Amino acid sequence: MAVKLRLKRMGAKQKPFYRIVAADSRSPRDGRFIETVGTYNPVLNPAEVKIDKEIALKWLNNGAEPTDTVRTLLKNEGILKEFNESKKGK
Repeated sequence: MAVKLRLKRMGAKQKPFYRIVAADSRSPRDGRFIETVGTYNPVLNPAEVKIDKEIALKWLNNGAEPTDTVRTLLKNEGILKEFNESKKGK
């Protein structure tokens, strides 16, 4: 089972709100997921991002692959840098 960290769309028309989730790569975008990692609200200025660092690092260490957008969010929060440093230390 290939796990991806990706966005699950919530919210109303023209007012998107996303949950960052760990999900099987074969499940649909807004379908079944394994665990919620955080939230992303692009409507606010600046965009609001809340990510649970421990859960995100757990999934990255277990081999979950982030999508391009989630990778950018993790990079901006500094989580991806911490993950790469922990990989080099091993």
